[in-house]
Amino acid sequence: MKVKRFFAPDMRQAISLVRQAQGADAVILSNRQVDGGVEIISAVDYDESLLENAGAGIAPETTVAASAAVSDADTYTAGAERTPAASQSVNWAQDPAMVAMQEEIRQLRGLLENQLAHLAWGDLDRREPLHTDVMRRLRNMELSTSLIEQFSAPAIHARDEAHAWQLALAEFSATVPVTDNDLLDQGGIVALIGSTGVGKTTSIAKLAARYVLRHGQRHVALVTTDSYRIGAHDQLMTYGRLLGIPVQVASDHNELRSTLNSLSDKRLVLIDTAGMSQRDVRLTEQFTTLTDSGIPIRTLLVLSATLHPSVLEETVRAFSAVPVDGAILTKLDEATSIGGVLSVVIKQGLPLMFTTNGQRVPEDMQPARAQDLVQHAAELALSEKLPGDSLMAEQFGGLRTHVSV
Repeated sequence: MKVKRFFAPDMRQAISLVRQAQGADAVILSNRQVDGGVEIISAVDYDESLLENAGAGIAPETTVAASAAVSDADTYTAGAERTPAASQSVNWAQDPAMVAMQEEIRQLRGLLENQLAHLAWGDLDRREPLHTDVMRRLRNMELSTSLIEQFSAPAIHARDEAHAWQLALAEFSATVPVTDNDLLDQGGIVALIGSTGVGKTTSIAKLAARYVLRHGQRHVALVTTDSYRIGAHDQLMTYGRLLGIPVQVASDHNELRSTLNSLSDKRLVLIDTAGMSQRDVRLTEQFTTLTDSGIPIRTLLVLSATLHPSVLEETVRAFSAVPVDGAILTKLDEATSIGGVLSVVIKQGLPLMFTTNGQRVPEDMQPARAQDLVQHAAELALSEKLPGDSLMAEQFGGLRTHVSV
C-alpha cells in the first residue's frame, strides 16, 4: 500500500492534488483541518484487512493512516513540493471540513435543481401556454400535484383557453368517484361513522327525513351506539320525536344485535355511532360493536370538507378498519376550498353518496354529483389570486428535469 500526505488551503485543492499524484483509484484514509488549510492522507493499492484488524482490538491510535508510516518524501503541498510531517490520528468521519463540503454540495444541488425547474417551467409556458394556464387554475383549487398533471394533460389539444378549461373540468368530473346506489330506495341497515364534529347525527336526521317524505314514518328507525358523550342521545331523540320515528340505544354488539332484531320489520335502520378522533384508542371498540353484531351493516364514512387533506387521509386510513361502502361529504357551505378533499377521495377510491351544505333538515342534503362538486371547486378557486411562476416552477418544473450531482 502506497500512502501519501497532501496539504492544501481547502478541500477541493487537496483532492485535486490526490488525483494528480495517485489517480482516480486513490482511497482517502483521513482528513482534518490544520494550520493554513487541510491535510489529507490517501493511498493506492489499499489493503482493507488493515481496517478489519483495527476493528478487532487494535488500539484506537493505531489507525490505517498511522500504521502506514508516511515519510516526508510522501508529503505534497499545494504550491510547494514538501512540508514537515504531521500527526496522523484523525477522526475523518465527522471532520468539519468534510461536513462543510457536504453541506456546500447540498446547497449547490438545491440551487441547480431550482434553476433547472424554473427553466423547465418557462420552456413549457412558452411552448404550451394553454396547458400551463390550466395548471395554474387547477393549482388554485388546491388539488394534488399528480391530479393537476392528469387533469391538465388534455389542454394540449385545446382550441383556445375556454376549450382547454372545459377539457380539464371534464377530466376532473370523470375522475371523482360517486355512487348511484340510493339507500333511500334500497333500505337496509346503515351505520354512519366518522370523527368528532363532522356532522354524523345531523346527516342521519337528514337521511331519515328524506326517507319519511318519500316512504312514510312506519318503515324507518334510528339507533345510537354513542355511550361516551354526556347527553349524546338527546339530539337524536329530538330528531326522532320531530319525525315521529323510534330511537333506540345500544351500547355494545350484544345490545346492537338485540335491537336490530327487534327492528326487523323496518325497511331502513340508521345507526349513529360515537364521534371519535382517528387517533382515539377506543375506535376499535366502535368497530367491534358493528362487526360483531352478526348482522350485515352497510357503512358510510362522514367527512367534513373543512378538514385539511392530510387529516382526511389519516381519517380514511383509520376508519378503513371496517368495510366502507361510501361517503357523505359535509359542510360544503363552510369550506373555502374543496380541491384537497376531492384529491383524497379520488386517491382513496372512496365513492361519494351524499353531500350536505347547511343545517336545514332535510333540505341541505343532496345526492353526490361529480359535475356539481367540480363546478363548486372551480367557483371557490375564482376568488383566489392565481399562483405565480416561481411557485409553479418549484412544484411542477422539477417533474420535467432530473438533477444529478
